[in-house]
Amino acid sequence: MAVKLRLQRKGRKGAPFYHIVVADARSPRDGRFIEKIGTYNPLTVPATIELNRDLAYDWLTKGAQPTDTVRAILRFKGVLLKKHLARGVKKGAMTPEQADAKLAQWIEQKEAKIAARREATVENKRKFVAAVDGTAKVKAKPAAPVVEETVAEEPVAVAEEAVAVAVAVAAAEPEAVATEAVEETVTPVAEEVTAPAEEAAPAAEEVAPAAEEEKSEEA
Repeated sequence: MAVKLRLQRKGRKGAPFYHIVVADARSPRDGRFIEKIGTYNPLTVPATIELNRDLAYDWLTKGAQPTDTVRAILRFKGVLLKKHLARGVKKGAMTPEQADAKLAQWIEQKEAKIAARREATVENKRKFVAAVDGTAKVKAKPAAPVVEETVAEEPVAVAEEAVAVAVAVAAAEPEAVATEAVEETVTPVAEEVTAPAEEAAPAAEEVAPAAEEEKSEEA
């Protein structure tokens, strides 16, 4: 009987989920199987794989043939590496302890990479959700009112400085300020008084020709 390691489809339409099973090659894909050795979810990033490495290795040593997808999964989980190291132990290239240490080191590094990639996926998703919700735009708005308040306070500060200077000058030179105030008051009055005198001059000139005409008539 030919035995295969293959996927058995589960899940609803558009959301596949697979069981990794040991089954007779003559059985339908989703039919009877001999043993379930893991699960495979391709919808996550990275794909979520749960696999019993010991069972998978045991079935490989018994001659079970994996499909292409299952072979990639076995390589990803280190089952094929375990088989390779076991062949090296059989040939005397290394001891079983060395093979186990190499396999444990490889699995640790692989799991660390998977965890880092999973964290990166979560962070990218968080940034995408923040960009779609507009959270990043709200943080930049409070900067605008600060500039407007600063600009609006500048004219007030200038006016206060001008008033302070005027008060200081008045306190330091009261006599000069009083003299300037008197001169500014007297000058317009003097101009008003002078103007009527100038307007009266033409009237005298008009009287003089009239007197000369009367004298000529008497003569």
